[in-house]
Amino acid sequence: MNYIPEVSTKKMIDVSNLNLYFGTQHALKEINLGIREKKITAMIGPSGCGKTTLLRTFNRMHDLNTDVRMTGSIKINNQNIYDQSVFAHELRKKVGMVFQQPNPFVKSIYENVAYGLKIHEFPKKEIPAMVEEALRKASLFDEVKDKLHERASGLSGGQQQRLCIARTIAVKPEIILMDEPCSALDPISTHKIEDLLMELKNQYTIVIVTHNMEQASRVSDFTAFMYMGSLIEFNETESIFSSPKNIMTENYVNGHFG
Repeated sequence: MNYIPEVSTKKMIDVSNLNLYFGTQHALKEINLGIREKKITAMIGPSGCGKTTLLRTFNRMHDLNTDVRMTGSIKINNQNIYDQSVFAHELRKKVGMVFQQPNPFVKSIYENVAYGLKIHEFPKKEIPAMVEEALRKASLFDEVKDKLHERASGLSGGQQQRLCIARTIAVKPEIILMDEPCSALDPISTHKIEDLLMELKNQYTIVIVTHNMEQASRVSDFTAFMYMGSLIEFNETESIFSSPKNIMTENYVNGHFG
């Protein structure tokens, strides 16, 4: 039996009785979860437990996989995002994604951030200021302001990941999804990203998948522990790490398996 607390803050993402199948494989099993507005929620669990699969349902990244079948519902701001009236490209403007490996476009630093603004037809005259604003929010502008028109590939790994975050927040999403955003980074770059997350949560709802228990305990307000496609426990992070309700959670956060 999974443990899910009642918390008073607004649910930005509301997952109800979610099941997901890859063909005959039952990958997500009866997931019920409320992601809170302007908080950081970490999803932890051993490899293959369904963390990334669940994360990708929040902006419909499984849409093109014809083997995927889902039941249940996912609501964002009380709207079912799988309703036929919801278009995926509009959803992804509101729900941005940052991947495990930094993936800047083969373009300049400036064009990387401006790309989404142009696609979503923001006013042309406003784009330069919006690019600068996004780079500043990503704590990158001061490092790149003199080379905005140079290739993004010349940046360090940590800088590239912050550029990807800037690209995501430029179009003013409500939610940022992050799939192990620090796993390919050195400790100094990881520290910068974590500091950035603490700043960004004042404006955005953030969901982060991580294998790093220390990172989850440092940056998140809530933690969801998953195992074999099931949500085992969801609670405030302090409770998950200091007094979990489920013995499986206790064993995992104490390093007894995984």
